[in-house]
Amino acid sequence: MDQIVFSLDIRIAAITLGAAMLVASEIGRGMGRRLRRKGGVKPSKIDDASMALLGLLLAFTFGMSIARHDQRRAAVVADANAIGDFYTCTALLREPTRTKLQALIRQYAQLRLDLARGQMSTSDLQSALAKFDQMHGRMTGLVGQALSDGTPIAVSLTNTLNAVSSNQASRLSAYKERLPTSIVFLLFACAIITALLAGREQGNDDNFDVVGTLCFILLVSIAVYVTLDLNRPERGLIRVSQEPIERLLSSMPQ
Repeated sequence: MDQIVFSLDIRIAAITLGAAMLVASEIGRGMGRRLRRKGGVKPSKIDDASMALLGLLLAFTFGMSIARHDQRRAAVVADANAIGDFYTCTALLREPTRTKLQALIRQYAQLRLDLARGQMSTSDLQSALAKFDQMHGRMTGLVGQALSDGTPIAVSLTNTLNAVSSNQASRLSAYKERLPTSIVFLLFACAIITALLAGREQGNDDNFDVVGTLCFILLVSIAVYVTLDLNRPERGLIRVSQEPIERLLSSMPQ
């Protein structure tokens, strides 16, 4: 279910939500007019409570998405630092291990950058993970060769290699962290029901505010779009900056 939900185009999702809220508002107005013909109903606090609940859900989901975005950004910084430390340690190795290992680290960092810049599908991610595993194996083999040659920086070299492998797992975990599908459905349902109740209140009062209703629906749709966009690191307008990796690659001589 999660894969189906997060494979949808968020632009279509936001537009669909706006259209559903508009239809719900019109249905609510019809209900309000029928109530008014029967004598009307007194103003209820339920409408205010639903509006407050919608605001709470928007703030809650937006905060969760921002937190996950910050987690991914921190993972990129930690990943760049780990790769840079490993590259610095390899500069103290003897040839030909030094050249082979540094070239492999450059390829590893470049693959990281290319993967983050592209529009990544599930198959692309699995293919990239397989390449990363192969590179980790080759790095381990070259480090083992350096240890066999008696390098004096055995501890530092091993620790930095372990840090690169650990940050691979941390970055993958941060990438896969998404909003629960149930919360997304709850947000959509609350927005539609709130529009229905607001329309019913306007129909009951015989006071339809076209501009206010459209602005409300537009603002909610935009807020939901941004929230979902933050929750989609592999595509969308808001992407995690790859400047740490770019800066690292620029410091590595070809």
